[in-house]
Amino acid sequence: MKAAIAIFAAILAMAQPATAAPTSAKPDSATITAGRGIGRVTGLKLPRFVSLKSDNARMRVGPSTDYPVRFVYMIAGLPLELLEEWGNWRLVRDQDGSSGWMHAALLSGHRTAVVAPWLKQGANLRRTPAQNAEITALMQPGVLVKISDCSGSWCRVALQRPRLSGYVAQTKLWGVYPRETIE
Repeated sequence: MKAAIAIFAAILAMAQPATAAPTSAKPDSATITAGRGIGRVTGLKLPRFVSLKSDNARMRVGPSTDYPVRFVYMIAGLPLELLEEWGNWRLVRDQDGSSGWMHAALLSGHRTAVVAPWLKQGANLRRTPAQNAEITALMQPGVLVKISDCSGSWCRVALQRPRLSGYVAQTKLWGVYPRETIE
């Protein structure tokens, strides 16, 4: 993880536009890794999962509008892993492993997840949190769900369309950590 952050910091340095602030004003690998565990701005745990507030959110190469846009996300509610805080900017990673900076105003603390993209068979939505419980739906990889709570092994989730709710094994979701509990 530290190696990935150092590599990302090197990429940021190479992508620095001419209009960017002086080197001492932008995060480098030493300041990025120094904040691990607790966010330097919010005081909240790092890393943690957040979701997109907007359906037109830009991920940038660096922590400023002076940096070029890396991606534009078009679906509100997508989960992102928040890795670091720098002023009003947040270093995030998406389900595909792409990292970049987003303005804090684009992010929400509401928890969402997607059915794990690496699953070939998807995930079963069950009526109760048990492996032998009735299956109410088969969710394909990438389906977006809203998380109500998680016990550490099962999450109670809701789908918007069609309106369904139930339980899914926590290991089948990207947007919640293994054995994480959410109330």
